[in-house]
Amino acid sequence: MKKKYWVILVILLVLIVDQALKIYIKTTYAYGGGFNIFGLNWARIYFVENEGMAYGMKLGGEYGKLLLSVFRITMVIVLLYLLVKLIKSNERLSLLISFSLIIAGAIGNIIDSAFYGMIFSATPQFHGGVAQLFPPEGGYASFLHGKVVDMLYFPMIDTHLPDWVPIWGGERFIFFQPIFNIADSAITVGVVTLLLFNRSFFTSKDEKKQDKKANADIHKEEE
Repeated sequence: MKKKYWVILVILLVLIVDQALKIYIKTTYAYGGGFNIFGLNWARIYFVENEGMAYGMKLGGEYGKLLLSVFRITMVIVLLYLLVKLIKSNERLSLLISFSLIIAGAIGNIIDSAFYGMIFSATPQFHGGVAQLFPPEGGYASFLHGKVVDMLYFPMIDTHLPDWVPIWGGERFIFFQPIFNIADSAITVGVVTLLLFNRSFFTSKDEKKQDKKANADIHKEEE
């Protein structure tokens, strides 16, 4: 299969899984609701919403949220342009997949911010109830002001520290507190694989030429 079709497949697959899970969670569970995955206490579906950044981080206020949305859209346009150039240059598939995952994850969260406020009713946070898709009275926010849906939660250690621990003794300790979604995961995997397996992408053209020349010299010597 041609590389461009792999790219399209990865982007579509991430978007479909990400949005299907978000819509299901948002229309099925109350805020803070969910369940343990395979009965495990450290692997949970836990529905929350955040105002913007990955893993529940925030960029303050309405203007901050708008700025974040514009930044995301700009980043996706730049990455798509770069991805097209990489495909035309016949770059290695692993590099293309890394960029595809980052782009798909960014688009997944853009969809939440751009459209969820327009197509969903607000999720009640204090008295239960679930959000409604396409409510008769309209959505809870305008374009680019929707909330991002998160639900993946892996508190691998959730305990109270002993009283003898300085400062934090007796307080609750949770290892790995972020709650995230499929789009966040795709971005993280894309960035990690880009840094680990495609470091040559960040080298200059001169360095790449030198590497190719060195490899060619090595092959000649072996022959």
